[in-house]
Amino acid sequence: MTQSVLDNLTLGYQPLWSPLRQLAGVRLFVAPADASPAASGSSTPVDAAHLLAVLQESWPDQAPLLLSIQNRHMLSDVLEHAGEQGPWLEIHHDLLADPAMAQRIHAARHRKASLIWRGEPGKHPNASLESTFSRKLLELTVGEALIGLRASMLKHNGTAALSASPPASPVMPGQIYQSVASRALVEHCLDDQDAWAVAGWPSDDVLHGYRLQIIQPDQRAVVKLIEAIMADESLESIEHTLCEEPVLVFRFLRFVNSAALGLPTSIDSLRHGLMVLGYTKLKSWLMEQLPTTSSDLNLQPIRTAMVMRARLMAQLLDAGEEDALRRDIYLCGLLSQIDLLIGEPVAAALGRLPLSDRISSAILADSGPYLPYLQVASALESSALTQIHTVCKTHQISSEDANRALLRTLAAALAKPARGKLLT
Repeated sequence: MTQSVLDNLTLGYQPLWSPLRQLAGVRLFVAPADASPAASGSSTPVDAAHLLAVLQESWPDQAPLLLSIQNRHMLSDVLEHAGEQGPWLEIHHDLLADPAMAQRIHAARHRKASLIWRGEPGKHPNASLESTFSRKLLELTVGEALIGLRASMLKHNGTAALSASPPASPVMPGQIYQSVASRALVEHCLDDQDAWAVAGWPSDDVLHGYRLQIIQPDQRAVVKLIEAIMADESLESIEHTLCEEPVLVFRFLRFVNSAALGLPTSIDSLRHGLMVLGYTKLKSWLMEQLPTTSSDLNLQPIRTAMVMRARLMAQLLDAGEEDALRRDIYLCGLLSQIDLLIGEPVAAALGRLPLSDRISSAILADSGPYLPYLQVASALESSALTQIHTVCKTHQISSEDANRALLRTLAAALAKPARGKLLT
């Protein structure tokens, strides 16, 4: 396996969220690194067979990977080599108007490749094409969204029976929906209509619902930590679990640096705080948090996205054997968006924590040694491939390194089994 195939690509990603608000899969945006996404070709051809082999090697079994290839020539080559064991391939409806491309699409389907239809808002494939595609990536029009919201309102308000003809929802079960902009609509898609997943998450609307209240730590994370302490799990295991809950991390650092504990020195890392506090005091503190914890599943994608950024930053930095450095840059990524969850400006929030200068300068001053990794990790969370390529080039991070770090991060996140909706 050569390294050049990933060095010749620019990748970005978008999570696909399941009804459990867990990662159902990932939509991976792909284009040649030295060509604009809209171009018909590239100066450095990408070996499609090699790319599929690299993805199959690095991706966990049974974890859906949806390739959204932004370059027509590259998509054509990938279709020629696609088969049953490969990733899902996103196919825009307009491509079917090209006879040569249509032939490759049907040939790939004949080899049992998983093809996902995508079209304009409100559009669906012709009935004759239904068997060609495994699923559809759909987008509701404004009118359809309003109908879906009305159907949801009638159902949940218990007034559907009062309507002679309640509206039929335009949301189809088993499909993927993108650009779902409201909490109510995403709940209708996933909970009422059994959509397979939504691409992206209406974070702004979900957080808007908390504008007049404080977002509490996740109940499942607190319970899991208490159970880990009672089982006398290792310090590394407890630290890992704590690192998956951004609000709890922020509160923990506030707590261990509070005047109530009266520690002689400042605590700027989770590991140091856990070692100083000890299991008994940590359990007592967690028990105090438990009564006010949150069980709102709609916050989970927001928390998970923050954790994924932190993990990606840690992957981007080649820290070698320096575990302390890896933990520090992880904390930088985790706290870079903490203002979203605690309802105050990030400068004010971080100003109350004794963080390392490297973390503070990256988040608050757009400077310092962690800034390149923060900006690259943030850029990768989108389909803006030209911008991603520019950011990587600006910070002298090769496409090879960025792409491998991204694939490792996503594969690790998807390899974890989904948890249920209820605590057991």
